[in-house]
Amino acid sequence: MAKAKTTAKSPRKSAGKTTNKAGKRAKKTNKKASSSWGRKIWSLTWKLTLIAFAAVTFYAIYLDQIIARKFEGQKWHLPAQVFSRSMALYPGAAVNHPQLMAELKMLGYRKVANPRQVGEFSASKTRIELWRRAFLHPEGNQAEQRVMISFDEQGIDSVKRMSDKRELAVFHLEPVLLDRMIATGDEDRLFVSTINMPQTIIDALILIEDRSFFEHHGVNPTAIARAAMVNISAGRTVQGGSTLTQQLAKNFFLSSQRSLVRKAREALMALIIDFRYSKDEILEAYLNEVYMGQDKARGVHGMGLASQFYFGRPIAELTVDQQAFLVAVIKGPSYYNPWRYPERARERRDLVLRILMENDKLTVAQYKAAAGSPLGLRSAKRSVHKKLPAFFAMVKQELNERFGESLLKRSGIKVYTTLDPMAQEAAEKAVVSTLAELDKRTKDVQVGMVVTDKYTGGVAAMVGDKQPSFDGFNRAAHIRRPIGSLVKPFVYASALAEPQQYTLASLVDDKPITLKNGQGQTWSPKNVTKEFSGQVPLLTAFKDSMNVPTVNVGIGVGVDAVATTLIKAGWSEEVPTYPSMLLGAVNGSPLMVAQVYQTVADGGRFRRLISVTSVLDENNTPLKAKRPRSELAIAPATDHLVQYAMHQVVRSGTAKRLGRAFPNTRLAGKTGTSNDSRDSWFAGFDERNVAAIWVGQDDNSKTGLYGSSGAMAVYQAFLKNRPPLSLRLSPPSGIVNGYFEVATGQAKQADCGEVVMLPAIAESYQPAANCGEPLSWWQKLLGQD
Repeated sequence: MAKAKTTAKSPRKSAGKTTNKAGKRAKKTNKKASSSWGRKIWSLTWKLTLIAFAAVTFYAIYLDQIIARKFEGQKWHLPAQVFSRSMALYPGAAVNHPQLMAELKMLGYRKVANPRQVGEFSASKTRIELWRRAFLHPEGNQAEQRVMISFDEQGIDSVKRMSDKRELAVFHLEPVLLDRMIATGDEDRLFVSTINMPQTIIDALILIEDRSFFEHHGVNPTAIARAAMVNISAGRTVQGGSTLTQQLAKNFFLSSQRSLVRKAREALMALIIDFRYSKDEILEAYLNEVYMGQDKARGVHGMGLASQFYFGRPIAELTVDQQAFLVAVIKGPSYYNPWRYPERARERRDLVLRILMENDKLTVAQYKAAAGSPLGLRSAKRSVHKKLPAFFAMVKQELNERFGESLLKRSGIKVYTTLDPMAQEAAEKAVVSTLAELDKRTKDVQVGMVVTDKYTGGVAAMVGDKQPSFDGFNRAAHIRRPIGSLVKPFVYASALAEPQQYTLASLVDDKPITLKNGQGQTWSPKNVTKEFSGQVPLLTAFKDSMNVPTVNVGIGVGVDAVATTLIKAGWSEEVPTYPSMLLGAVNGSPLMVAQVYQTVADGGRFRRLISVTSVLDENNTPLKAKRPRSELAIAPATDHLVQYAMHQVVRSGTAKRLGRAFPNTRLAGKTGTSNDSRDSWFAGFDERNVAAIWVGQDDNSKTGLYGSSGAMAVYQAFLKNRPPLSLRLSPPSGIVNGYFEVATGQAKQADCGEVVMLPAIAESYQPAANCGEPLSWWQKLLGQD
């Protein structure tokens, strides 16, 4: 029995032991499971960390490549800069004192009692002392230079360097930056290297935007934490923690969208930029990238362009207060727009000045002087870029023809043109004022005007519409209208080229004439007066623009000869060779007329008119291009006679109203009117410029305007805006003063009765001995001829 009890109890003990063992096993299993999960989580964590690290690394490498392409390649597409002509000053140059004063004012030079720095000049009645800026010229860099310019009645008398009193052969003023031709996008900038950036701008930028710029590595955690605390405290974003490098990364590569992802990317890019590039490189990129305002559709980027946009001056010439303003406006160009919110802008500027003073970058006296200064903005009416649609169209066409269509797509090119800003301004004012008056008499009249530089053979001004800034149909280049009497000087040039047959005194027939064309049709030209004089001197026929004598002269020398003269002078289209061409049945434009009259004004030398003188590439290396050819179209002696006759047109002929307006100035001109007064023309020149003007209606209807009442009125207004220089009319070799009998036009000696003195080609001037009378016995005895 005892044995049985023992046997009965053992299973319970056995079960307890089993349960304990199972618990221990369960605990061990749980520990193992927990340990396994920990190892799995740890394994997953470090794997994910490794993947994330790899992803960030690869992403950083990707960003690094993007950044490298931007920084080490072409950071920006710099628009093509288009410059005006560079005014050349030299002894004998046709530049008078008022013109140079106006040029210096336009260029932003400051008139002072005694020039002490670059950008200043002083003036007396006969001299101008100038301290010229340094600038890039197509022929090479021009250093800053101080000179004394003296004037006489003809123009420039001398140009002397002040340092050693040496007289200079030629001295250039810097050209005007007319505009930048933006081929892609809508960003506009003017690159300025850090070396040429005023130190005050750099100091102010660092103090205002990123004080630890030179210490941090692209990101400033302290600034971020500080900004976060301020923003949390304010309940809104009132302070940013971005460094200059982060701002640059955002401006270069990212959008302005606010998100954590974008901020993280910005920070990573800033770290890469700071690691890869020097602080100076980063600073230069920022100073030329930062958004500074909006010029209508164009975004103004960089300090260089902002200086021109706000002050109309190069950044090197800005005053301390103006430099401070440029840094001040970075925070919000719209909010601190100085034209709309001047007080707000001034307060922000003064804050920048005060911070500069507090950090010993300005003295107290400098701070007070700067803070007390006005903003000194350019006039809001004066655009930072010129609106020259007609001229720029010619420039683009010429660039395409000479350099290829892809030129303007290249970054950083510089185009130097022939435009004279003063002539352009005078032409625009003349067109606007005169067309407003003409519109009172004849509605909807339009205009095309071209002004050339007599000495360079370049287009100095061009207006294609009565609203000069209108970018549409360019009447200066694209109309084709009968030029009327403007063809007559070339008829007479053809005749005077035959000196044995024609002189200015030659009598020509003014009698009814009827001509037949090849189809048997008849044509009977008439004078404007409907009267005939029998015979008139050639000069009278010229200056009074008589039709019938002109046709007789043209028939005498041959229509083909006249057409040849016109083509040699530069007429670029076909010239019809029928008699009515002699009175202007030739269709042309003001640009075509300016071309042939430029030849007359230039002593008979033909040079194709140009609008572009030089092009420099992004490295400031001149691009090669063929120069326009030059050849003699009209013999100089013949041309002198034509110029003399055109001067008589202004003195006492159809343009005598112009002569009365400028009684002490020698001018040359020719009026022209097409049939039924549909087209009013004028072409003329002084010692400096040639002008060709058309006034009419686009639908070719009658205007009731003659050449003298329409187009010449525009020219007269042009000369009032731009006082003319008197023609020198120096006779070339082969010209003599001849004496001609008034009644017969025959060559005589000075004391032979009623004679008139006129210039003549020497070989044709053979006056008869003894006034054409037989010698008396005592004359024969004395051996007189």
